[in-house]
Amino acid sequence: MAFLDMGDQFLALSEGRAQAGDDHRHFGLVVDDKQAVRGALEEAGVQILPGRGLDFRDPWGNRVEVVDYRDIQFTKAPPVLDGMGLGGLEKHERALDELREKGLAPKE
Repeated sequence: MAFLDMGDQFLALSEGRAQAGDDHRHFGLVVDDKQAVRGALEEAGVQILPGRGLDFRDPWGNRVEVVDYRDIQFTKAPPVLDGMGLGGLEKHERALDELREKGLAPKE
């Protein structure tokens, strides 16, 4: 089993898959630099799945979706971002608009 530390979260991976890959379910990883992840995947020879996002399959056939933190509606607390060395990471305007609609971001 392997545990990947990801800031205030972790991902646990274990061996022993017994079923085939699933085309409908997936899990998402939120990253601070989606283009850097794309480059690393390409350099490693990982096949990126067709579509407008950044999806690929892990060695067990699980679909993984990579999402840029700046594009999503959830936010991390400033101390967590600072602790990850990401204190200056800004949300894109579309994500901020979605957060404002829910009352979760500062109004302009």
